[in-house]
Amino acid sequence: MRRAIAISAQGLGSTSPNPPVGCVILDSAGRTVGEGYHVRKGESHAEVNALNAAGKRAEGGTAVVTLEPCNHYGRTPPCREALIHSSVARVLIAVMDPTSRGEGGAALLRRAGMEVEQDFLKDEALLVLGPWQASLNDGRPFITWIYEAGTDGQPNPNSTQGIMLNEVNTLRGSYDLVIHQEGGIEEGESGRHGNGVFQLPHEALSNDAGEMIKELSSTGSRSILLSGTVDRFSRLASAGMVDKVISYLPRTLPSWSPGKGIGRITAIPDGYRLTEATRTASHVRLVGCRT
Repeated sequence: MRRAIAISAQGLGSTSPNPPVGCVILDSAGRTVGEGYHVRKGESHAEVNALNAAGKRAEGGTAVVTLEPCNHYGRTPPCREALIHSSVARVLIAVMDPTSRGEGGAALLRRAGMEVEQDFLKDEALLVLGPWQASLNDGRPFITWIYEAGTDGQPNPNSTQGIMLNEVNTLRGSYDLVIHQEGGIEEGESGRHGNGVFQLPHEALSNDAGEMIKELSSTGSRSILLSGTVDRFSRLASAGMVDKVISYLPRTLPSWSPGKGIGRITAIPDGYRLTEATRTASHVRLVGCRT
């Protein structure tokens, strides 16, 4: 399953609005004979790609998949149908599909005589599937905000963004859209989703948090990366509509006082739980998740 989770992450930033899913096929002796992941909407799903790689060796074996196989016809046939036709004997599922229709893929696989195990390494699989699932639950894209803070810990509106550039460039391929401080909006990695998946706004985003979320949701994206510091990003965070923050706090002297008149120093915004703290050459990198 950890291998399936690892390869599923290769679909981050390209599968939306579909989920990033990975699948590994084991033969009857437990040897890996095929693996695959979902690349983008309209193309084969992870199970089909893995079964194609395994061929006849899948018979009597096990399918290990990060998300419950789909049970409905869309642009592609249902994955539970491919699994049944492959004659695998067992299916391990990490996360159940909240969009499953009718009885669900797992129930139909059991009805076909397969052994099915659910919630196998679920928490680990959600490291990849979590933003997609959160987008479904919240009815809006999963949003991460990266900014440089001042010495008081607050977002620095005068940041040059230099310290964040490498972070943005590293993460952008895992997100559907990137929104920059100056207002520019672009696909995380140009062309990865295929044609006609997103409708990017042609006008400047609203400064109202609620309206901005509506505008971003209408793009069809599941995950968005905000880069830099502007009031509208702060408003989104204050309204509880930013799911994750990554801030760069400048390093200070071993003994330092902000002086009188400076308010309470914070590392990340209120309403977020600190989950990671690491040191760079010139800053401390902090990660917080919405509580």
